[in-house]
Amino acid sequence: MARADPRDESSKFKRYREAQARRGMKLLRVWVPDPRSPDFQAAAASQAALLREAPEEAEALGFIAAASDWPEA
Repeated sequence: MARADPRDESSKFKRYREAQARRGMKLLRVWVPDPRSPDFQAAAASQAALLREAPEEAEALGFIAAASDWPEA
């Protein structure tokens, strides 16, 4: 199967972006931390440890459990 001409693809995306702009949408690109990174995993583990025994965490989890329809395991 022949590949599409890249110029056709770029114009297709250009038309899509223009249509989205006419609808009032704005393209936004965001860089976020990579959750596979050892630094990210260490920071997440550290923050989770800080919350593990915090009364605020128990209150938040209680609220979530009360507001959800999920059966308790």
